[in-house]
Amino acid sequence: MALMRRFNTMRSLYQILDSHQSSSFLSLRRYSSGFSNVPQFYGQGVTSCLYKTENNALPWTCRNTMTLRSTMAAELLVSLNEKKSLSTQATAQVRKVGAQISMTSPGFVYEPYAPREPMPFWKRYFTRTGWTRTKEDIKSELKSAYAIAKLRKSGYSKNQFYKEAVELYKEMNTLIANGDKTSLRKVVTENMFSALKNEIKQRESIWSNLHWELVEPIVKIRTLRARMIGVDKNDLNKAFIQLTLEFLTKEKFEAYDSKGAVVAGDKNKEVLVRSIWVFEKSLFHKGAHWRLCGRIKV
Repeated sequence: MALMRRFNTMRSLYQILDSHQSSSFLSLRRYSSGFSNVPQFYGQGVTSCLYKTENNALPWTCRNTMTLRSTMAAELLVSLNEKKSLSTQATAQVRKVGAQISMTSPGFVYEPYAPREPMPFWKRYFTRTGWTRTKEDIKSELKSAYAIAKLRKSGYSKNQFYKEAVELYKEMNTLIANGDKTSLRKVVTENMFSALKNEIKQRESIWSNLHWELVEPIVKIRTLRARMIGVDKNDLNKAFIQLTLEFLTKEKFEAYDSKGAVVAGDKNKEVLVRSIWVFEKSLFHKGAHWRLCGRIKV
């Protein structure tokens, strides 16, 4: 009895499914025949797609429709990739043109110098920390040597540069003391000028006048670091050189209020001053000269 019931149930379901398929086919034919400009095979093609799964098409999707959609998707992907490539090339060209036209300074001090604590001989050569430190020091020295070698090709002379650096040190400190922003702009980079302008403004709010004097010759001058900053990977000559110098000088300083009274310093006393300045020069701008691009706190 249970077997007969199952058989009757399966037969009923099959009849219902068969009648549903027939009604779907007829409704599609009536729908397609309602439009005179629609081909007769449109309804047949859609109906056949409900049961055929050729070429890995989804059961509820027509294979022709899948092919069409895949083609459209591929064309859209290619189009988007081409637009992205053109956009990237355009951006790169704009950046390249902008770098060639407007870059007069990188705008930062590359790998600023920082004094290191002395390391014992045994620790430097017999410990992992010492080996790492030695490796970093060697890399730093090689970078400096490469930058100096590149600079010498443009006619660099160490003794001549030191003389020029001392004159710049004296000139800039005098301009800062006098608050001469117009002349100061010519011997410093843009970012450095903004910092010095704010420094002068704050100082003038406290002191009305300032006396500064350099006692010559200076005590000591030496190069602490040299770095090269390239702006074009295809042309190594398009680069900036930054030299970090240490000045050990004797200076005289005295500050006055609005009434002319001395409020700080003494111009009759010499003060030993240690300063670390970073000078910058372009290798690819005609008539480029050394400018101050940074000062490192001691």
